[in-house]
Amino acid sequence: MKTNPFLLTDYYKVGHVFQYPDKTELVYSNLTPRKSRINGVGEMVFFGLQYFMKEYLITYFNENFFQQPKEKVMAEYKRRIVTSLGTHLPSYEHISALHDLGYLPVEIKALPEGSKVPMRVPCLTIVNTKTEFYWLTNFLETLLSAVIWQPCTSATIAYTYRKLLNKYAEETGMPIDFVQWQGHDFSFRGMSSLETAVLSGMGHLLSFTGTDTIPAIDALEQYYNANADAELIGGSVAATEHSVMCSGSKDGELETFRRLIAEVYPSGIVSIVSDTWDLWKVCTEYLPALKETVLSRDGKVVIRPDSGDPVKIICGDPDGETEVERKGVVELLWDVFGGTITEKGFKLLDAHIGAIYGDSINIDRATRICEGLKAKGFATQVVFGIGSYTYQYNTRDTFGTAMKATYVVIDGEGQEIYKDPVTDDGTKRSATGLLNVKKEDGRFVLYDKVTWEEENESELKTVFKDGKLVKEFSLKEIRALLSD
Repeated sequence: MKTNPFLLTDYYKVGHVFQYPDKTELVYSNLTPRKSRINGVGEMVFFGLQYFMKEYLITYFNENFFQQPKEKVMAEYKRRIVTSLGTHLPSYEHISALHDLGYLPVEIKALPEGSKVPMRVPCLTIVNTKTEFYWLTNFLETLLSAVIWQPCTSATIAYTYRKLLNKYAEETGMPIDFVQWQGHDFSFRGMSSLETAVLSGMGHLLSFTGTDTIPAIDALEQYYNANADAELIGGSVAATEHSVMCSGSKDGELETFRRLIAEVYPSGIVSIVSDTWDLWKVCTEYLPALKETVLSRDGKVVIRPDSGDPVKIICGDPDGETEVERKGVVELLWDVFGGTITEKGFKLLDAHIGAIYGDSINIDRATRICEGLKAKGFATQVVFGIGSYTYQYNTRDTFGTAMKATYVVIDGEGQEIYKDPVTDDGTKRSATGLLNVKKEDGRFVLYDKVTWEEENESELKTVFKDGKLVKEFSLKEIRALLSD
């Protein structure tokens, strides 16, 4: 949708310009994660601001406001206000004056993207650079918040997966290089919109290289200076879906497997969905029949269960009625193809065979699968398809991300402001005044009520000012910072 960007807000924002005290000159605000609702996660990965600045503060505002005739954008704005609020605003001069100026007179200071930000420490500050546009600072809150919370949240969750999988790889002796492919983004079809899928998909790719969300790779090239010709942004493998397997018929499923691995994909990695009818028959009849074909390929055949309890399917169900149910997929694959023993003493499947599970995976289930494999003496070698069950089941409140003003200038006099609701548990209490974020012992710490000189020494550095980017970050830099 392309519309006047000053309509990309909540209705209550349009009247705030008239509500500030007379002679207000400056509004200084910050965006901060206030509270984590994910157990064991106390820091949020900051990511997505550069996308927001390029896509909205520059491209969108230029194309749909500054480069449009003033009469057109003013008529659009007035019409929407009148037909919805039922009355004219006292004045529209503030919008007209901004169009005359020709750019957004705000300055954004931010931590480097990829930073791990503790709760209650701001990721960014935003302030107007011209006194008459004091109202613009918080007018941008709705759009900024709507766009940025998802990439921050998904980047944080992906990083949590990466730490988890690194831990089990080290404990079981699995090759650590495998981990970057062990978390694979399956979420595209289950996200709330194309933009959500892209933003979340970019966040995933800060910690992994496995993805089926193709436009996330394009976005990282467009917004984060990545280059797929020179670096690995993300990748995937050939894979089937149920329509393919069904089309080969139930009676012809073995032949479908044979044709796929011997004729269609005689080399390379191919993932085959294996529960269209009987997963256990695939593991105990079809794969033994195709063993020599699988082992002679230059590549890997990946078995993909897609239904049932993921932990029981992969690790086995001790209470299962049959032996195959009690063993689970990984042990059944070991029975057929064998493998090696890692330096830590765990079984690692032959490199020609593997498994992936991508239905309703979350951090808890991934943890239980890794722990279950480890308990059975197997390296944690399964790939996880991380889908919308992980990335869509979140909100802005997952990390309580909010933008609040903490300092204003009225008639030349600076005032430290804050909120601290008596009915709240402390979550909504804001910082006060100008802010300085320092790095102490590798961790960001907030100091508020500082001077302008101290504010200028903060780790929050200018990235946008007066309609232009001042500092950019590349995917390579962000990945390096996050993994540090």
